[in-house]
Amino acid sequence: MKISTRIEEYLAGPEALRRAIEGMSPAELDAAPIPGKWSTRQVVCHIADFEPVYADRMKWIIAEDHPPLPGADHNLFAERLAYAQRDMDEELQLIAVVRQNMARILKTLSEAQFQRTGLHSHDGEVSVAKLLERITHHIPHHIQMIQEKRDALQV
Repeated sequence: MKISTRIEEYLAGPEALRRAIEGMSPAELDAAPIPGKWSTRQVVCHIADFEPVYADRMKWIIAEDHPPLPGADHNLFAERLAYAQRDMDEELQLIAVVRQNMARILKTLSEAQFQRTGLHSHDGEVSVAKLLERITHHIPHHIQMIQEKRDALQV
C-alpha cells in the first residue's frame, strides 16, 4: 500500500469512530453487554490513551537513532486512568488532534525515513511504517467491538 493512502486511512479513523458511537446514550456507552469485554466508553478511552503513545513512538524513531520504546499494559490504563469519568467529546477530539498532528509530520517523510526503527520493549524492532500500520488498524478493530456491543444492546 502506498504510504500516502495509509496516511489518509489514518486520518479517517477519528470520524469513523465518532460515527460508530453516534446516538449512544451515556448508559449505552457504559453498558458492558458482552461478559469480559470493555464498555464502549472504555474502548474509546483506550483508543484515546494509545493515540499519543503511538505518535510518541513514531516521533522518537523519526528524531532519534534506534530509540528504546516502552510497552504498556492497556488493562492497567483502563483500571487506573478514570475511564468511567472521561468525556467522550474530549476523547474524540484528542484522537483527532493527535492524528492530525502526526499526519502533518508523516507527510514530510521520505520512504527511507518510514523504515527507521526503534526497539520496543515487548515487540522488538519496529519501524515507523509498522507503527503507522498498527495504529491505523486500531480504530477499525475497535469499531467492530463497538458494533458487537450495539448489536447486543440493540441500539
